[in-house]
Amino acid sequence: MSPPRPAIVALEGPVLTAAEAAVLARLPPAGVILFARNCRDRAQLRRLVTDVRSACGPRPLLFLVDQEGGRVQRLRPPEWRALPAMAAVGALAVRDNASGERAARLVGRLIAHDLAEVGIDATAAPCLDLAFPETTEAIGDRSFGGDPERVGRLGRALLEGLREGGVLGVIKHLPGHGRARLDSHLVLPRVEASAGELAASDFLPFRACADAPLGMSAHLVYEALDPERPATLSPRVIEATIRGAIGFRGLLLSDDLDMGALSGAVPERARAALAAGCDLVLHCRGELAGTSALLEALPPASDGLLERLARLAERPGPRAPLAVAAAATELERLLGTG
Repeated sequence: MSPPRPAIVALEGPVLTAAEAAVLARLPPAGVILFARNCRDRAQLRRLVTDVRSACGPRPLLFLVDQEGGRVQRLRPPEWRALPAMAAVGALAVRDNASGERAARLVGRLIAHDLAEVGIDATAAPCLDLAFPETTEAIGDRSFGGDPERVGRLGRALLEGLREGGVLGVIKHLPGHGRARLDSHLVLPRVEASAGELAASDFLPFRACADAPLGMSAHLVYEALDPERPATLSPRVIEATIRGAIGFRGLLLSDDLDMGALSGAVPERARAALAAGCDLVLHCRGELAGTSALLEALPPASDGLLERLARLAERPGPRAPLAVAAAATELERLLGTG
């Protein structure tokens, strides 16, 4: 049985093809990320998750999805409930801090309910990037807002809601994407703020949530930290800032390797990210030839990584059953959308 590769990869569609199953059996990844193209309804999604786990073998396999709320929601209506953008939760917290934190916790609990019932382990949320006047629309209303302490509190509340529902959260985008004026899906942004400015603001929400089980790096150059390499590819940023100044100790995922901020072939990007200190690399295209080439290019996961993945897989399930309708109604009342 082949050991897993330190990668999270994507699938082409709502059904696992025979060709995909063969690649996953021969070169199993550490995880799979799902997109709207993979998620039609609950029954179909449960079958897909089961089929992928069967193809990859008995080792722990992390299923991940971007289910933030607002415009970043892969499990979509009408099959799944609509969730608010985090800017709305942040705006509520400005008016009433306790209500904002309660709303963030409810969002996390509702996300966890939807994911757990179809066998998904983790969501790539919360987004802890601060909102500045210059922040790119790629972040925009995904941010809780511009106050670092408030964003940290809301992020912790959302993470707690996820934990209550037995689902893992991924804090992103380390060490902070809010100052980017450009969209890293398309180009490589550069952040000119000083190290002191970053430490006094951008890093604070991540410090508040540094005990999160998973985190995601940013494809940004921080000129004060490493003027040559984006954070994903920078040993200096990962060791001194993400692991050091911020204190994050969870598994670090790269952002999507296919994004325009990075250059070179995807396997080269992946090897550079792992060498820099990322624990796992993320590849979201879902095109089988590219997935196969990436997995072929990577070494097997280390025993240490396998142990950490196994510990994540042993997390407890929901602490208590969720009264879904009541939770959704309370969230709507808090946000004034009911």
